[in-house]
Amino acid sequence: SSIPSLSAMADKRLLAALDLVRRMPPSRIESSLEELVDIVPDLTDDLLNTIDQPLQAAKDAQGNTYLNCDYNRDGDSYRSPWTNEYDPPIDDGVLPPAELRRLEMAANDLFNSYREMYYEGGASSVYFWEPEGEGFAACILFKKTVETQKKGLRAGFWDAIHVVEMHPKDGGKAHYKLTSTIMLSLDTDHSTKSSLPDQGFFKLSGSMTRQSEETLPGTKNDEHLKNIGRMLEEMENRMRDSLQTVYFGRTKTLVNNIYRVGGSSLDKAKTELAAALQKELGQKP
Repeated sequence: SSIPSLSAMADKRLLAALDLVRRMPPSRIESSLEELVDIVPDLTDDLLNTIDQPLQAAKDAQGNTYLNCDYNRDGDSYRSPWTNEYDPPIDDGVLPPAELRRLEMAANDLFNSYREMYYEGGASSVYFWEPEGEGFAACILFKKTVETQKKGLRAGFWDAIHVVEMHPKDGGKAHYKLTSTIMLSLDTDHSTKSSLPDQGFFKLSGSMTRQSEETLPGTKNDEHLKNIGRMLEEMENRMRDSLQTVYFGRTKTLVNNIYRVGGSSLDKAKTELAAALQKELGQKP
């Protein structure tokens, strides 16, 4: 038999790593990625550029909160969209050209208002860069974290990562491609004073990625922002509905099926939970 090429072996290792991370809850992606980089250091760049990690918030020199990702990173430094400066400072950091920077500033103001309206808190950041060919690319980020414990909710976060590409077309039109990823993690607590250790706690986490493409009239910056804003709003609404009706709905049904008012023995509850989980997992394609 022939010996696989080094590139083929690397591809298989990368696919295996991506498949492994895909099965990890968002709260464990960062630690899992660090372990993978230690195991296969030659795939570090591929892993960092391919795997979406939970967003990390930072503050710039002026006290503005911004979100870090691969799109505002240069080496070990990250650029604030508010000041256009890197932290830690670097002399030759990649910056968007003047016209694209003006569009980036307008987009940050626009989606900051969107965040206040839809998220009622949290943080947002928008980063623009020049892709190959004509047009532009941008990454629009939102993060909402459970800052104070509420009844039944111990901790959690919602991260939204939207990457959009715009390429001009003939006739005053532009083609937009939007790739959106939602990462969600919730830790709930429904324990009581009479609960046994670890009883009543529930962890729910997962991620979802969707894409959409549209060709719309648009040549000016305000037209591009309007088009992107509408596409993003519609995408987030669809993904929220999908998470609520499918993901949470299925989980609620599962929990209701194994919960008995009045209580049963812990062993019986464990048996029912295992059976229900096995049944649910067996129904997946």
